[in-house]
Amino acid sequence: MTTNRFWQLDRHPQGSDFAAALSLREEELPPLAEGAVRVQTLWLSMDAGTRMWMSPRTDGYQPPLPLGSKMIGLCLGRVAESRDPRFPEGTLVRGFGQWADYADVLPDLAGLEALDESLADPRQHFGALGMNAWTAYVGVKEVALVKPGEWLAVSAAAGATGSLACQVGRNLGARVIGIAGGAEKCRFLREEIGVDMAIDYRTEDVAAALATVEGGVNAYFDNVGGPILDAVLPNMAHYGRIAICGLVASYDGDKPMPGPARFDQILMRRLRVEGFFIPDFLERGAEFLPQLRAWHEAGRLATLFDEFAGIERTLEAYAHMLSGGNIGKVVVKVG
Repeated sequence: MTTNRFWQLDRHPQGSDFAAALSLREEELPPLAEGAVRVQTLWLSMDAGTRMWMSPRTDGYQPPLPLGSKMIGLCLGRVAESRDPRFPEGTLVRGFGQWADYADVLPDLAGLEALDESLADPRQHFGALGMNAWTAYVGVKEVALVKPGEWLAVSAAAGATGSLACQVGRNLGARVIGIAGGAEKCRFLREEIGVDMAIDYRTEDVAAALATVEGGVNAYFDNVGGPILDAVLPNMAHYGRIAICGLVASYDGDKPMPGPARFDQILMRRLRVEGFFIPDFLERGAEFLPQLRAWHEAGRLATLFDEFAGIERTLEAYAHMLSGGNIGKVVVKVG
């Protein structure tokens, strides 16, 4: 029998105390269910949105994960055993599985996909060719409707999705403002991503910096909500568009987030604000891939990885990501 290590959600976390809420456990792998696929996990994706699954809130974009369940997350790995002919053993796949050595999934429910083996760094299936890139592409191009020459602001701009949103905006001809925390992140945005303006929210007045943008910010890609959103709203151009894909400023709370203090600016500046959730677009992944792949192969779209080795370091990696300690995408290399 093969032993499987997995993280179990035992209780709802209080703030960022994940060690008190999740435990690393072991089991003997059971027989694989009919129609299921068993994936030997190579990498786990650390994503801020999964924090909502740990919460007891029932008004989030996903139902809360029942206590006692294996923690769910995006996995990249190889098929170890299959009862679905679409995914033979050895296939490189990505989908929503468990934080575990082996993830058992029903392919259609997990959004399981067979992946291209030709990438020099297969982790880019989590990055430039993955769901973070889909989020950036949909948010910038279809929700924020960014046009060449416009000003696009991005919060959490040095993170996994934010850094890709900056690159997508640049590739579409926008002038890009990256908002991030810390001098090193701002250096990364200027020198490696190529943003036109980088704002350090830890040491700068974000609203004052944005006020220097002539004509105002035309589009805003929001990952965080909270005070950053309040700083952006009065500095939007008239008829500006705001695409909200994350509210990380409130994910560690079990109560709804208060509305923006500058909510009035939505009317005063005739803004359009739209939230979007990338699992709603899973069936369109093949549609996005040709453009993302072309940009990636041209060196115009890529993800930097912040990797932690060993499944036992998953909670450390997760807290690192949620606290904003990372530049680029946080992943756990399993095994």
